Amino acid sequence: MDLHRYPSPTFDDIKTRIAELRSLPGPEYVFLGVGSDEVIDLLMRICVAPRKEKILTTPPTYGMYAVCAQVNDVGVVKCPLELSGVQGEGGEHGRFSIRLIEIKKAIDADSSIKLLFLCSPGNPTGTLIPLQVIKELLEYDKFKGIIVVDEAYIDFGGEKASAAALTKEYANICVVQTLSKSFGLAAIRSVPSHDSTVHQYLRSITRLGIAIAHPALIQILMNTKAPYNISTPTASLALSALAPSAVTSMREKVSQLVASRGKLLEGLADLASFGLGRSIGGNDANFVVVPVLERNGSGQPDNGRAHAIYKTLAEQEGVVVRYRGSEAGCAGCLRITVGSEAENAAVLQKLRELLVKL
Repeated sequence: MDLHRYPSPTFDDIKTRIAELRSLPGPEYVFLGVGSDEVIDLLMRICVAPRKEKILTTPPTYGMYAVCAQVNDVGVVKCPLELSGVQGEGGEHGRFSIRLIEIKKAIDADSSIKLLFLCSPGNPTGTLIPLQVIKELLEYDKFKGIIVVDEAYIDFGGEKASAAALTKEYANICVVQTLSKSFGLAAIRSVPSHDSTVHQYLRSITRLGIAIAHPALIQILMNTKAPYNISTPTASLALSALAPSAVTSMREKVSQLVASRGKLLEGLADLASFGLGRSIGGNDANFVVVPVLERNGSGQPDNGRAHAIYKTLAEQEGVVVRYRGSEAGCAGCLRITVGSEAENAAVLQKLRELLVKL
């Protein structure tokens, strides 16, 4: 891999494959970063003036938006998602849907908002945002900033769910994607080889994030990023992962995971009598979110019980889920990643045992 040389500053071969995958006009619509978190940070540095301007988020949502805002000394305006509605119903008007009227009011009231972050499917909600909703915000002429659509989990939501194609029509959108989820490359690294001294010791753990936007914005991102920040081993693995045969394999595995997601939801529903509530959100990602309820049968979520189960699972049972009870609209909730058949069976068994005990 010519590891004695600096890597390519552009990696146009990778960008070309991403452009083909997302049906874009060409590689000039694609930017590569060290994970999607770098893309988020760069967008704030480019678009938002410290101490003067702000971003808008829609909690509950990905926590790195607020973290990056704090690091870059920019303000955060919060416009919560719809927290009422029927559990398990996503879409335009269901639980965890975008509140368009409230977002427009926030924009009208504060002209210093320069970035609007939308997570689709949401994290931790797992709910897709309909493309028509995104278009309505893109066409809202009172907003002079950029809509950032974070699509880390987009491949689990269906072929036509992505907003990437909107970058061909609108210059005020940036779609953020990653190879960490559907491609399974959350910790890209080189594999040591016994016949190479260099490979024996080399560990390149550089994630790969993607921004899809109008070429003018892509060029500014390129001008701002650190030079040579994508390593050659990372790029080599990414290029292999984006080969046509590998993309076909990814889609097959995503289809299998979506089927497993349905079975996991059925298994979780069977735990209702033990105090586990119905899943919330749209279930459009590679995880599901379920509330742990009070033992007294009131049907109310119980943060204390949920946290105790989360902690016991991790520390004593070797099963790691995410506690999300402190986030808006997620009282008592655990986020459970869809795993293999054996992993799903294990989490269901351990949950049943702990729901009886705790």
